[in-house]
Amino acid sequence: MLVFAGALRHLMGTMGKILVLYFSKSGNTAKMAAEVAEGARRIEGTEVRLRSVAEAGVEDVQWCDGIALGSPTNMGTVAWEMKQFWDVKMPDSWGKIDGKLGCAFSSQGGWGGGAELTCQALQTILMNFGFLVFGLPDYVAHQFTLHYGATLAGEPREEREVEACRRLGQRLAEWVAVCVDGRRDQHPLTSGRKRFPW
Repeated sequence: MLVFAGALRHLMGTMGKILVLYFSKSGNTAKMAAEVAEGARRIEGTEVRLRSVAEAGVEDVQWCDGIALGSPTNMGTVAWEMKQFWDVKMPDSWGKIDGKLGCAFSSQGGWGGGAELTCQALQTILMNFGFLVFGLPDYVAHQFTLHYGATLAGEPREEREVEACRRLGQRLAEWVAVCVDGRRDQHPLTSGRKRFPW
């Protein structure tokens, strides 16, 4: 049934829908979010919405097939503004948005500042709403990976930092293409896209 629905969407010219939802205080997470959105656009036919928690509403989360959730690391965990979005705006959607795909990204003040913990906390929020979350085994540079999501100290500046954000968005769009739209040719293991720097 899912493959049939995906084929029907393809015929109608509509494909995967990605929401990049973030909170940013200093602007670093907003810059990451823009790169995540850019990465999702690498997969042809993907429609992307980029929204801060102040701009987004329930309809944005209901609209998407996949979500990339981003927050700065605040004392080793999710910023309260992101938590508030899910606590205040989304409770009535609990049990109604199961099965969507999700991933996470986070900026931190310095390396070792807790961004991976923040990604795991963001994934926990998504899992509580029934999202299927994933990590990436890909390396984007020597000793630079995003197993739990894209994590940076500050804003994305170096090529490997930009690519980490874009790879996260790309992988989300790939999984939406495969799992929602039935586009097996987009599978990360068989698409022919580079996954490692070597």
